[in-house]
Amino acid sequence: MVDPGLHHDVRATRTVRYGLSTARLLLRASRPRQWVKNVLVLAAPGAAGALGRPGVLGRSAAAAGLFVAVSAGVYLLNDVLDADADRAHPDKRHRPVASGDLAAPLAIACGCLLVLAGVAGSWLLAGTAITLVVGVYVVVNAGYSLGAKRIPVVELAFVASGFVLRAGAGGAAVHLAISPWFLMVTSAGALFVVAGKRSSELEARGAAGRHRAVLGSYPPAFLRSVRVVALSVAVVSYVLWAFGRAPLLDLHHGDADNVVFRLSIVPFVGALLATELAFETGRGEAPEDLALGDRSLQWLGALWLALVAFGIYT
Repeated sequence: MVDPGLHHDVRATRTVRYGLSTARLLLRASRPRQWVKNVLVLAAPGAAGALGRPGVLGRSAAAAGLFVAVSAGVYLLNDVLDADADRAHPDKRHRPVASGDLAAPLAIACGCLLVLAGVAGSWLLAGTAITLVVGVYVVVNAGYSLGAKRIPVVELAFVASGFVLRAGAGGAAVHLAISPWFLMVTSAGALFVVAGKRSSELEARGAAGRHRAVLGSYPPAFLRSVRVVALSVAVVSYVLWAFGRAPLLDLHHGDADNVVFRLSIVPFVGALLATELAFETGRGEAPEDLALGDRSLQWLGALWLALVAFGIYT
Protein backbone atom coordinates (compact mmCIF):
# COMPACT_ATOMS: atom_id res chain seq x y z
CA MET A 1 0.00 0.00 0.00
CA VAL A 2 1.35 3.43 -0.99
CA ASP A 3 1.49 6.04 1.73
CA PRO A 4 -0.86 8.96 0.72
CA GLY A 5 1.52 11.33 2.46
CA LEU A 6 4.25 10.37 0.02
CA HIS A 7 2.16 11.62 -2.92
CA HIS A 8 1.53 14.86 -1.04
CA ASP A 9 5.26 15.36 -0.40
CA VAL A 10 6.09 14.72 -4.08
CA ARG A 11 3.45 17.22 -5.24
CA ALA A 12 4.67 19.79 -2.73
CA THR A 13 8.27 19.32 -3.86
CA ARG A 14 7.28 19.72 -7.50
CA THR A 15 5.30 22.86 -6.65
CA VAL A 16 8.27 24.39 -4.83
CA ARG A 17 10.61 23.51 -7.69
CA TYR A 18 8.18 24.96 -10.23
CA GLY A 19 7.90 28.16 -8.18
CA LEU A 20 11.67 28.49 -7.92
CA SER A 21 12.08 27.78 -11.64
CA THR A 22 9.49 30.43 -12.55
CA ALA A 23 11.12 32.95 -10.23
CA ARG A 24 14.50 32.30 -11.87
CA LEU A 25 12.99 32.74 -15.32
CA LEU A 26 11.37 36.02 -14.29
CA LEU A 27 14.68 37.20 -12.86
CA ARG A 28 16.50 36.28 -16.09
CA ALA A 29 13.86 38.05 -18.18
CA SER A 30 14.26 41.21 -16.09
CA ARG A 31 17.94 41.34 -17.21
CA PRO A 32 19.89 41.90 -13.97
CA ARG A 33 23.07 42.76 -15.89
CA GLN A 34 21.26 45.81 -17.26
CA TRP A 35 20.61 47.11 -13.75
CA VAL A 36 24.10 48.58 -13.65
CA LYS A 37 22.69 51.45 -15.74
CA ASN A 38 20.65 52.58 -12.74
CA VAL A 39 23.81 53.73 -10.98
CA LEU A 40 23.28 56.86 -13.12
CA VAL A 41 20.51 57.83 -10.69
CA LEU A 42 23.24 58.61 -8.14
CA ALA A 43 25.24 60.70 -10.62
CA ALA A 44 23.46 64.06 -10.27
CA PRO A 45 23.41 64.26 -6.44
CA GLY A 46 26.94 62.81 -6.39
CA ALA A 47 28.31 65.41 -8.81
CA ALA A 48 26.57 68.18 -6.85
CA GLY A 49 28.28 67.08 -3.63
CA ALA A 50 24.93 66.33 -2.02
CA LEU A 51 25.34 62.65 -1.10
CA GLY A 52 26.77 63.58 2.30
CA ARG A 53 23.68 65.55 3.29
CA PRO A 54 21.17 63.89 5.64
CA GLY A 55 18.72 61.68 3.81
CA VAL A 56 20.05 62.35 0.31
CA LEU A 57 21.96 59.09 -0.10
CA GLY A 58 18.98 57.07 1.11
CA ARG A 59 16.52 58.83 -1.19
CA SER A 60 18.91 58.52 -4.14
CA ALA A 61 19.38 54.80 -3.48
CA ALA A 62 15.61 54.39 -3.20
CA ALA A 63 15.18 56.16 -6.55
CA ALA A 64 17.74 53.81 -8.11
CA GLY A 65 15.80 50.86 -6.68
CA LEU A 66 12.58 52.19 -8.18
CA PHE A 67 14.25 52.46 -11.56
CA VAL A 68 15.41 48.86 -11.20
CA ALA A 69 11.80 47.80 -10.68
CA VAL A 70 10.42 49.92 -13.53
CA SER A 71 13.15 48.95 -15.99
CA ALA A 72 12.73 45.27 -15.09
CA GLY A 73 9.01 45.58 -15.78
CA VAL A 74 9.70 47.31 -19.09
CA TYR A 75 12.14 44.55 -20.10
CA LEU A 76 9.52 41.90 -19.39
CA LEU A 77 6.94 43.69 -21.52
CA ASN A 78 9.48 44.33 -24.29
CA ASP A 79 10.40 40.66 -24.37
CA VAL A 80 6.78 39.78 -25.10
CA LEU A 81 6.54 42.36 -27.90
CA ASP A 82 9.92 41.41 -29.36
CA ALA A 83 9.62 37.63 -28.98
CA ASP A 84 9.40 36.92 -32.71
CA ALA A 85 12.40 39.12 -33.55
CA ASP A 86 14.40 37.69 -30.62
CA ARG A 87 13.96 34.17 -32.01
CA ALA A 88 15.97 35.26 -35.07
CA HIS A 89 18.92 36.36 -32.89
CA PRO A 90 21.56 33.74 -31.99
CA ASP A 91 21.73 34.90 -28.36
CA LYS A 92 18.38 36.56 -27.68
CA ARG A 93 16.48 33.44 -28.79
CA HIS A 94 17.47 31.96 -25.43
CA ARG A 95 15.59 34.63 -23.50
CA PRO A 96 12.82 33.06 -21.38
CA VAL A 97 9.89 34.48 -23.35
CA ALA A 98 11.40 33.96 -26.81
CA SER A 99 12.37 30.39 -25.96
CA GLY A 100 8.90 29.60 -24.62
CA ASP A 101 10.15 28.78 -21.11
CA LEU A 102 8.26 31.74 -19.64
CA ALA A 103 4.60 32.19 -20.53
CA ALA A 104 3.83 35.54 -22.16
CA PRO A 105 0.73 36.25 -19.98
CA LEU A 106 2.80 35.79 -16.81
CA ALA A 107 5.54 38.07 -18.16
CA ILE A 108 2.93 40.73 -19.01
CA ALA A 109 1.30 40.50 -15.57
CA CYS A 110 4.61 40.75 -13.70
CA GLY A 111 5.85 43.51 -16.00
CA CYS A 112 2.74 45.63 -15.44
CA LEU A 113 2.93 45.03 -11.68
CA LEU A 114 6.56 46.15 -11.52
CA VAL A 115 5.89 49.26 -13.59
CA LEU A 116 2.86 50.26 -11.50
CA ALA A 117 4.78 49.61 -8.27
CA GLY A 118 7.66 51.75 -9.51
CA VAL A 119 5.39 54.65 -10.49
CA ALA A 120 3.51 54.49 -7.18
CA GLY A 121 6.77 54.27 -5.24
CA SER A 122 8.11 57.30 -7.10
CA TRP A 123 5.11 59.34 -6.02
CA LEU A 124 5.55 58.30 -2.40
CA LEU A 125 9.29 59.01 -2.52
CA ALA A 126 9.43 62.47 -4.03
CA GLY A 127 6.06 63.50 -5.47
CA THR A 128 5.39 64.89 -8.92
CA ALA A 129 8.89 65.54 -10.23
CA ILE A 130 10.33 62.02 -10.12
CA THR A 131 6.96 60.45 -10.96
CA LEU A 132 6.94 62.50 -14.15
CA VAL A 133 10.46 61.33 -15.01
CA VAL A 134 9.56 57.69 -14.39
CA GLY A 135 6.34 58.09 -16.36
CA VAL A 136 8.20 59.57 -19.32
CA TYR A 137 10.66 56.67 -19.15
CA VAL A 138 7.79 54.17 -19.40
CA VAL A 139 6.13 56.07 -22.27
CA VAL A 140 9.41 56.39 -24.19
CA ASN A 141 10.07 52.66 -23.87
CA ALA A 142 6.52 51.85 -24.94
CA GLY A 143 6.90 54.14 -27.96
CA TYR A 144 10.20 52.51 -28.82
CA SER A 145 8.77 48.98 -28.74
CA LEU A 146 5.61 49.94 -30.63
CA GLY A 147 7.31 51.57 -33.61
CA ALA A 148 10.13 54.01 -32.93
CA LYS A 149 12.68 51.18 -33.01
CA ARG A 150 12.12 50.91 -36.76
CA ILE A 151 12.91 54.59 -37.49
CA PRO A 152 16.61 55.36 -38.07
CA VAL A 153 18.15 58.07 -35.85
CA VAL A 154 14.88 58.44 -33.90
CA GLU A 155 15.48 55.04 -32.32
CA LEU A 156 18.98 56.16 -31.26
CA ALA A 157 17.45 59.16 -29.47
CA PHE A 158 14.81 56.99 -27.78
CA VAL A 159 17.37 54.55 -26.39
CA ALA A 160 19.79 57.30 -25.34
CA SER A 161 16.99 59.12 -23.50
CA GLY A 162 16.76 56.21 -21.07
CA PHE A 163 20.21 57.08 -19.72
CA VAL A 164 19.37 60.79 -19.48
CA LEU A 165 16.09 60.11 -17.67
CA ARG A 166 17.91 57.97 -15.11
CA ALA A 167 20.30 60.85 -14.41
CA GLY A 168 17.38 63.27 -14.23
CA ALA A 169 15.58 61.02 -11.76
CA GLY A 170 18.48 61.37 -9.33
CA GLY A 171 18.06 65.13 -9.26
CA ALA A 172 14.28 64.89 -9.05
CA ALA A 173 14.43 62.45 -6.13
CA VAL A 174 16.22 65.00 -3.93
CA HIS A 175 14.76 68.15 -5.55
CA LEU A 176 18.13 69.17 -6.94
CA ALA A 177 18.66 71.47 -9.92
CA ILE A 178 20.84 69.78 -12.55
CA SER A 179 23.62 71.63 -14.32
CA PRO A 180 23.06 72.10 -18.09
CA TRP A 181 26.64 70.89 -18.67
CA PHE A 182 25.90 67.73 -16.68
CA LEU A 183 22.90 67.07 -18.92
CA MET A 184 25.00 67.70 -22.01
CA VAL A 185 27.66 65.22 -20.85
CA THR A 186 25.02 62.61 -20.02
CA SER A 187 23.12 63.10 -23.29
CA ALA A 188 26.22 63.01 -25.51
CA GLY A 189 27.68 60.07 -23.60
CA ALA A 190 24.42 58.14 -23.94
CA LEU A 191 24.26 58.77 -27.69
CA PHE A 192 27.89 57.67 -27.99
CA VAL A 193 27.16 54.37 -26.23
CA VAL A 194 24.00 53.66 -28.24
CA ALA A 195 25.68 54.42 -31.58
CA GLY A 196 28.60 52.20 -30.54
CA LYS A 197 26.22 49.38 -29.68
CA ARG A 198 24.62 49.65 -33.10
CA SER A 199 28.06 49.68 -34.77
CA SER A 200 29.04 46.48 -32.97
CA GLU A 201 25.71 44.83 -33.84
CA LEU A 202 26.22 45.74 -37.47
CA GLU A 203 29.75 44.37 -37.40
CA ALA A 204 28.68 41.12 -35.75
CA ARG A 205 25.42 40.36 -37.54
CA GLY A 206 25.63 42.15 -40.89
CA ALA A 207 23.48 44.92 -42.29
CA ALA A 208 20.59 42.55 -42.98
CA GLY A 209 20.33 41.27 -39.43
CA ARG A 210 16.78 40.12 -38.96
CA HIS A 211 16.86 40.63 -35.20
CA ARG A 212 17.02 44.44 -35.59
CA ALA A 213 15.57 45.61 -38.89
CA VAL A 214 16.78 49.19 -38.47
CA LEU A 215 20.41 48.07 -38.79
CA GLY A 216 19.98 47.86 -42.54
CA SER A 217 19.41 51.64 -42.61
CA TYR A 218 22.79 52.47 -41.05
CA PRO A 219 25.97 52.57 -43.14
CA PRO A 220 28.96 51.88 -40.86
CA ALA A 221 30.46 55.27 -41.72
CA PHE A 222 27.31 57.04 -40.47
CA LEU A 223 27.41 55.34 -37.08
CA ARG A 224 31.12 56.11 -36.82
CA SER A 225 30.35 59.79 -37.49
CA VAL A 226 27.66 59.78 -34.80
CA ARG A 227 30.17 58.32 -32.32
CA VAL A 228 32.79 60.94 -33.16
CA VAL A 229 30.33 63.82 -32.83
CA ALA A 230 28.87 62.49 -29.57
CA LEU A 231 32.31 61.78 -28.10
CA SER A 232 33.51 65.28 -29.00
CA VAL A 233 30.45 66.94 -27.44
CA ALA A 234 30.83 64.81 -24.30
CA VAL A 235 34.50 65.75 -23.89
CA VAL A 236 33.99 69.48 -24.49
CA SER A 237 30.96 69.58 -22.18
CA TYR A 238 32.82 67.72 -19.44
CA VAL A 239 35.82 70.05 -19.67
CA LEU A 240 33.56 73.11 -19.44
CA TRP A 241 31.69 71.54 -16.52
CA ALA A 242 34.88 70.59 -14.68
CA PHE A 243 36.51 74.01 -15.04
CA GLY A 244 33.28 75.82 -14.23
CA ARG A 245 32.43 73.55 -11.28
CA ALA A 246 35.82 73.61 -9.55
CA PRO A 247 35.65 77.23 -8.27
CA LEU A 248 32.14 76.57 -6.93
CA LEU A 249 33.23 73.72 -4.69
CA ASP A 250 33.00 74.13 -0.92
CA LEU A 251 34.83 77.23 0.28
CA HIS A 252 36.95 75.10 2.61
CA HIS A 253 38.53 73.40 -0.40
CA GLY A 254 41.97 74.54 -1.42
CA ASP A 255 43.53 75.02 -4.80
CA ALA A 256 44.90 71.46 -4.68
CA ASP A 257 41.36 70.08 -4.50
CA ASN A 258 40.36 72.11 -7.54
CA VAL A 259 43.39 70.85 -9.47
CA VAL A 260 42.58 67.24 -8.55
CA PHE A 261 38.98 67.75 -9.62
CA ARG A 262 40.06 69.15 -12.99
CA LEU A 263 42.49 66.25 -13.46
CA SER A 264 39.45 63.97 -13.61
CA ILE A 265 39.25 65.09 -17.25
CA VAL A 266 42.19 62.77 -18.08
CA PRO A 267 40.65 59.41 -17.04
CA PHE A 268 37.26 60.56 -18.34
CA VAL A 269 38.69 61.07 -21.83
CA GLY A 270 40.72 57.87 -21.48
CA ALA A 271 37.61 55.87 -20.63
CA LEU A 272 35.77 57.27 -23.66
CA LEU A 273 38.70 56.40 -25.92
CA ALA A 274 38.89 52.85 -24.48
CA THR A 275 35.18 52.49 -25.14
CA GLU A 276 35.59 53.80 -28.69
CA LEU A 277 38.33 51.23 -29.29
CA ALA A 278 35.96 48.50 -28.13
CA PHE A 279 33.24 49.77 -30.47
CA GLU A 280 35.64 50.04 -33.41
CA THR A 281 36.73 46.44 -32.88
CA GLY A 282 33.14 45.16 -32.58
CA ARG A 283 33.17 44.48 -28.82
CA GLY A 284 30.35 46.80 -27.82
CA GLU A 285 27.23 44.83 -28.72
CA ALA A 286 26.43 44.62 -24.99
CA PRO A 287 27.84 47.77 -23.30
CA GLU A 288 26.93 46.46 -19.85
CA ASP A 289 29.15 43.42 -20.44
CA LEU A 290 31.91 45.74 -21.61
CA ALA A 291 31.63 47.78 -18.40
CA LEU A 292 31.66 44.64 -16.25
CA GLY A 293 34.44 42.84 -18.13
CA ASP A 294 36.95 45.35 -19.53
CA ARG A 295 39.71 45.80 -16.94
CA SER A 296 41.26 48.92 -18.52
CA LEU A 297 37.85 50.58 -18.62
CA GLN A 298 37.22 49.65 -14.99
CA TRP A 299 40.58 51.07 -13.85
CA LEU A 300 40.00 54.32 -15.73
CA GLY A 301 36.49 54.54 -14.30
CA ALA A 302 37.75 53.95 -10.77
CA LEU A 303 40.46 56.60 -11.16
CA TRP A 304 37.95 59.08 -12.55
CA LEU A 305 35.55 58.43 -9.68
CA ALA A 306 38.33 58.78 -7.11
CA LEU A 307 39.48 62.14 -8.49
CA VAL A 308 35.93 63.50 -8.66
CA ALA A 309 35.09 62.29 -5.16
CA PHE A 310 38.34 63.70 -3.75
CA GLY A 311 37.71 67.07 -5.36
CA ILE A 312 34.10 67.32 -4.21
CA TYR A 313 33.97 65.56 -0.85
CA THR A 314 37.35 66.24 0.83
